[in-house]
Amino acid sequence: MQLHDVWFVLIAVLWTGYFFLEGFDFGVGILTKLLARDRPERRVLINTIGPVWDGNEVWLLSAGGATFAAFPDWYATLFSGFYLPLLIILVSLIVRGVAFEYRAKRPEENWQRNWETAIFWTSLIPAFLWGVAFGNIVRGVKIDQHLEYVGGFWDLLNPFALLGGLVTLSLFTFHGAVFTTLKTVGDIRRRAQRLALGVGLVAAVAAVVFLGWAQIDQGDSKSLVALWVAVAAVVGALVANQAKREGWAFALSGLTIVAAVAMLFLTLFPNVMPSTLNPAWSLTVSNASSSPYTLKIMTWCAGIAMPIIMLYQGWTYWVFRKRIGTQHIADAAGAMH
Repeated sequence: MQLHDVWFVLIAVLWTGYFFLEGFDFGVGILTKLLARDRPERRVLINTIGPVWDGNEVWLLSAGGATFAAFPDWYATLFSGFYLPLLIILVSLIVRGVAFEYRAKRPEENWQRNWETAIFWTSLIPAFLWGVAFGNIVRGVKIDQHLEYVGGFWDLLNPFALLGGLVTLSLFTFHGAVFTTLKTVGDIRRRAQRLALGVGLVAAVAAVVFLGWAQIDQGDSKSLVALWVAVAAVVGALVANQAKREGWAFALSGLTIVAAVAMLFLTLFPNVMPSTLNPAWSLTVSNASSSPYTLKIMTWCAGIAMPIIMLYQGWTYWVFRKRIGTQHIADAAGAMH
């Protein structure tokens, strides 16, 4: 295995980690409107991810930075061709971070309600658009002989990509609902368990159709194994959720995401962005990569930094592992989260 193959795998791992972690906090943000009945319950939901949401986004920064350094042509074509949807995601993530920090800065009802609404929409929009983006990456886009994207914005809104958006939106919401059952107590926990069943069934059906479509178009035996793991994991998550085994349900909903992302990268390799105009014009791990020396330096840096980041983030989750409920919310108006 050459270094550009190694970095393709590492980037796949980074995206998998991002979707696993940011997936449930996107889901919790969506649940602030779907599940919470009042402000204390919304605060409970936000508090479950308050200590960790910004750390989860480190995986996105790492994935983007690794793509820029290891595969500059992939990065350039991706960000120029997907400029508008990626810009919408970026703006959403910026507003989302501001909303988390500013929501409790003032006690006025309108102030807090507006920021909570912002959290909902800036969780829902990226959850959908990431699926659209990856659907197009796997399906392929219009890349010419100069390795440049020559399609338009509306070309990205094809049935396969839109189905991918539905998969990530429903799967992240299910993941967030299961996370809520794991992190809360009382009535909100019981309602999250019931909601997880309905959303999980939608996610399961959408995921099976989407991944099956990808398998038929571009899959092989390895991607087929990942597909079956994803299907078994989502079924197991639904069963564990009904049995009120929250830890198992969360682990299995997370495994569903991991297997689904792995399956998509397996169908993609050795391409990084297929061309629908001519397969010979596709971006691959070899023609889109940096020099071997650059990849060698990056490998040493990643080998040192990644274990430190993962240990620190694991410690953060351990410190904030306890369940919370409305009884833990301060009564004072405008109390900090």
